[in-house]
Amino acid sequence: MKRKTLIAIIIPVVLIGALILYSVLSGKEKETVLETSVKQGQFEIAVMVTGELEAIRETEITAPQELRSRNLRIRSVPILELIPEGTVVDSGDWVATLDRSEADNTLKDILDNLEQEESEYMRTRLDTTMQLRQLRDELINLEFAMEEAEITLEQSKFEPPATIRQAEINLEKARRAYEQAKQNYTLRVQQSRAEMREAEINLARDRRRKEEMEAVLNKFDIRAPAAGMVIYKRDWDGTKRTAGTEINTWDLTVATLPDLSTMISTTYVNEIDISKVNVNQPVRVGVDAFPDKKYTGRVIEVANIGQQLSNTDAKVFEVRIELNEYDSILRPSMTTSNQIITDVLEDVLYLPLEAVHANDSATFVYSRDGKRKIVLVGQSNENNIVIEKGLERGEMVYLSIPEEPESFEFTGLALMEDIRKRKEEEQKQVKERKDTKQEHFSPEEFRRMMEEGELPEGFPEGFPRRDSTWTRGQRPEGAPRGTTGERPEGAPTRTRSQQPEGTSMQSGGNGTGEVASNNPG
Repeated sequence: MKRKTLIAIIIPVVLIGALILYSVLSGKEKETVLETSVKQGQFEIAVMVTGELEAIRETEITAPQELRSRNLRIRSVPILELIPEGTVVDSGDWVATLDRSEADNTLKDILDNLEQEESEYMRTRLDTTMQLRQLRDELINLEFAMEEAEITLEQSKFEPPATIRQAEINLEKARRAYEQAKQNYTLRVQQSRAEMREAEINLARDRRRKEEMEAVLNKFDIRAPAAGMVIYKRDWDGTKRTAGTEINTWDLTVATLPDLSTMISTTYVNEIDISKVNVNQPVRVGVDAFPDKKYTGRVIEVANIGQQLSNTDAKVFEVRIELNEYDSILRPSMTTSNQIITDVLEDVLYLPLEAVHANDSATFVYSRDGKRKIVLVGQSNENNIVIEKGLERGEMVYLSIPEEPESFEFTGLALMEDIRKRKEEEQKQVKERKDTKQEHFSPEEFRRMMEEGELPEGFPEGFPRRDSTWTRGQRPEGAPRGTTGERPEGAPTRTRSQQPEGTSMQSGGNGTGEVASNNPG
């Protein structure tokens, strides 16, 4: 009995001891994991964007150029069959087949018209032959009538004067009729030649259309002009041309053969960050399909005019990045992650973003000695933030909010004045940006706003005039500066991953602008 009682007492004690030991060890492990030290060294500031690979140079695989002929009058041709994308082909290999339906119908119409023109040509030729023959017969008859009138006049020389005069008049009429008929015949010959020429032109035109259409139909099987990998052509809206897509005669490209030796990544940078991006800046490039592969590149082109992508409200600018390395595994349309290095700070102190906290009036860190040390922060990147004042190299701070943070005492109150001045500068810059920033409006949007009386503040009454022209991205005459969406002079710039100076990923404030309890100052 006593043994059972002893066992019943020992088992709970052992379990409680194990729980206490586990809690202590877990707490120590947690404490170790959640601490970090202030580091000093080079600090990179980058703009993080995704892009898509494409080749700088490519050979186009096109439909027959004869489709653009005005004689054929073909607006578009659907793709009936198309080789799978990514297929490697040699020069002369089959790539695609175009749908012949519309072309066959057009050829039938041409043949019908050609038959009509041939009939018209024969009818015109017979009509002119018969008319000219009739006119020549009339000329001969008039010539005989004129000779009869001459004989009659010669025989009437012994007749009375009236009879002689009548004979002279008849002869003159016969001569005039003959001359008029002769002139009419000449004109009719010229007219007949013109009619025959017109019939010949119409007939030759339809014959050329027939020959052109037959030649085009023989080219509806499209073959590769060179060796390479087939990549589908993208339309202006980003969709690929596949089987069933209609090709317009103004853009006959069916697919492309890219030169994979030189690849670029085309990406779009938000208007907030575009002022940081410049040509020749270095870039670190990763490919989503091959996470272990890393490449380098440089910015080769930055668009001067922004655009608005579909299904988004943000204005973006196209940026093209050339890769420095060649790799046979890279393919067009692969998604890339690009880090555009916009600035490099040398020998600065920095901490992970998670270690810096903020309330409405200060930024601070939690130290292992139970202090909340106020710090003045600077620029940040996607992982870390610069510490300008308040900490020394190697100091240990917590990565997260510790238990009972209210018990941590504030230190470094002398930096509050620097933080206040920094915030005032930021608020001033934000106000200036709001005062100068003007939305990009299209002429249609501007006309609607005029009719509804919703013109932005700063535009003169009655602007724009009905006879004026204004395109998106221009600053109209009389509009305040900044209408084009340009960054106002002195406005702060930051990447998406950056936090405004004086804030962090974890905020201890209430967002009202008032000083929270237990705040310094």
